[in-house]
Amino acid sequence: MRQGFHILATTMAVTLGGLTTAAADEAVDHYAPEPSKTLAEAVENFITYNNRMAEVLARDPLTVSDMEEVHRLTYTVEVALAKINEELGALAPVLEEVHLASEGDNPARLSGVAEVYLEKARVLDR
Repeated sequence: MRQGFHILATTMAVTLGGLTTAAADEAVDHYAPEPSKTLAEAVENFITYNNRMAEVLARDPLTVSDMEEVHRLTYTVEVALAKINEELGALAPVLEEVHLASEGDNPARLSGVAEVYLEKARVLDR
């Protein structure tokens, strides 16, 4: 897949190299991404659309149509990744609370914060 990405990046650079920024903006279609309203939805979209992208990038040779398909897929991946970053960025402080509670002598506090942590963390179990 890495080689396919490099081929795609090189092809796009060569293709767009002669265009002005305005012309490049006019030549690129923008697509509506699939929504990622929850962490679970974001993880599902992230995995599904990355797998679709890998399938396209495995084609040899890559066509202009293939590159357009990758372009379309990236919209959903970007939205999903933003949601994942938003949700998981808040997870580290909760894990720290679990860590600190596990050092203490308060099982109720540990259970409470661990439940909050695990509810979010389990979304990543696949």
